[in-house]
Amino acid sequence: TTSSSTVGQSSAAVTTDTLVNVGSPATPFSQNKQNEPALAVDANHPNILAAGSNDEIDEEACNAGDPTTCPFTQGVGSSGIYFSFDQGATWTQPTYSGWTARDCLGPAPCATHVGSIGTLPWYYENGLVSGGDPALAFGPVPDASGHFSWDNGSRLYYANLTSNFSSSSPAFKGFEAVAVSRTDDAAAAAANDMNAWMSPVIVTKQSATTFSDKEQIWADNASSSPFFGHVYVCLASFRSLSRGMASPQPLLMATSTDAGDNWTIKQVTSASNNPFNTQQGFGRSGCTIRTDSNGVVYVFANQFAVGTPGYGAHIMIKSYDGGSSWTRPERLFTAVDTCNAVDYVIGRCVMDGIAGARDDLSPAPGVDIANGAPSGAGATNEIFDTWVDGRDGLNQEHVFVTYSQDGGASWSSPASVEQPGDRGYYSAIAVSPKGTTAYLVYNAFTTPYRDDTTSPRNLVGVLLRADIAADGTLGSFSEVHRGAGGDPRASSQNNLAAEFLGDYVYAAATDTYGAAVWNDMRNGADCPALDAWRASLRGGPAAPIPAPGTDCPANFGNSDIYFVQVP
Repeated sequence: TTSSSTVGQSSAAVTTDTLVNVGSPATPFSQNKQNEPALAVDANHPNILAAGSNDEIDEEACNAGDPTTCPFTQGVGSSGIYFSFDQGATWTQPTYSGWTARDCLGPAPCATHVGSIGTLPWYYENGLVSGGDPALAFGPVPDASGHFSWDNGSRLYYANLTSNFSSSSPAFKGFEAVAVSRTDDAAAAAANDMNAWMSPVIVTKQSATTFSDKEQIWADNASSSPFFGHVYVCLASFRSLSRGMASPQPLLMATSTDAGDNWTIKQVTSASNNPFNTQQGFGRSGCTIRTDSNGVVYVFANQFAVGTPGYGAHIMIKSYDGGSSWTRPERLFTAVDTCNAVDYVIGRCVMDGIAGARDDLSPAPGVDIANGAPSGAGATNEIFDTWVDGRDGLNQEHVFVTYSQDGGASWSSPASVEQPGDRGYYSAIAVSPKGTTAYLVYNAFTTPYRDDTTSPRNLVGVLLRADIAADGTLGSFSEVHRGAGGDPRASSQNNLAAEFLGDYVYAAATDTYGAAVWNDMRNGADCPALDAWRASLRGGPAAPIPAPGTDCPANFGNSDIYFVQVP
């Protein structure tokens, strides 16, 4: 059952958003391509924020060498990192040293080499390539005896996908692993000191056919917890790739009790992908993790279902012993995916139109818990969950929110909270540690599904805020910020065949403010030559594939990460 919309009046005019990826260029493509933002706030120092994204700043230009190809440059990383020390008013994007192609601007080919990078350091030196899908969390630093305390300082954890730099001497088995980078000195890391970072640690246990994907990370950040300082990573593990990406694919949980030095992996769901079994489901992904003030670990994920759209579900898994053991997955409620239209050229579900951006993880859960961090004092441990839902069909996508006051045993009726005219795309929620305020960010399309590539499209980022009553009742959401619109046709997969906007947005909160990051297209330019070619792939008049460096506006492909902070 869906409750009526709880949306209040807008007060968005009082806020100003800021660009996060301040070091990434506006041109050329694909160096100007940033997406999938993540955000973390240091609970013990709430003026400090860190963000990550898929950032192609170090890739070669799309017209370098062969102008008809836009590859990821072999060996070049894509995990961007950004810092703010004034609650997001300004951002710093550090520069380190590593394997780079950022000076390969074409049209003549050039060789990759060791030089300046704007992504995570120490991957090339360890035989690895940072691969994006960023996930960030702050936790306490342990002392020499392994005791965690905020008095020891704060540690930033950055989880991301990673691949091997060399296939002839791989650092791990399989196609894609999950690695975690760490720093105990955010100020030094922001000031271009790569020695402020520890070498990445491989979290996953890999076989020759393993493709790890869509990881998230969380550090138990409430000192009231008996497992304070434990770190958790969830991920989808695609196995036996010789039989296809769909089988088998369990959800895994990794736990570190020693601040990320060592990790224990446990499988917490079935590996089966059975479209006819509602308990096992057709795969699961889009996981997220949080802890309450008592150290209970909550893992949520989206369990997919077959169909257009598929009637999937959110599932929940818990640990009461700091990650040593996990409960069986519990199906919570229906979450309908947004697969009301399929682009058969790319084989993916899309929302904004033909050649649009994929929307695979729109229904994935975005969860937060009022756990009272950094001390745990005043925690309500109320749980909030948001997702984008396609049950009412194409052009009627909803941003849903629900909450639980009893550890996930029961949930409020999902409420539709998107603003009028907004078609939700991805959403995330954050709640203040003492559980008094909720902040919900979403990307949305404000134009209907397009059957052509010539009509303008519009994407926006929106932040909502709602008060939470003393009894835990969630009040009406009001719009507190609306970012500038932009045309998603100006974004692109690296093969140019369709748009690309990534798979999520992110929010964070303290007891004095809420913050959010989202994918933003305001600085990108549509490319008519590319529109014509994309249409030709879908049955339109024949058109040649363009070379973005010469046939498109200079800032074609320029997708950015924007941030806003509100009280």
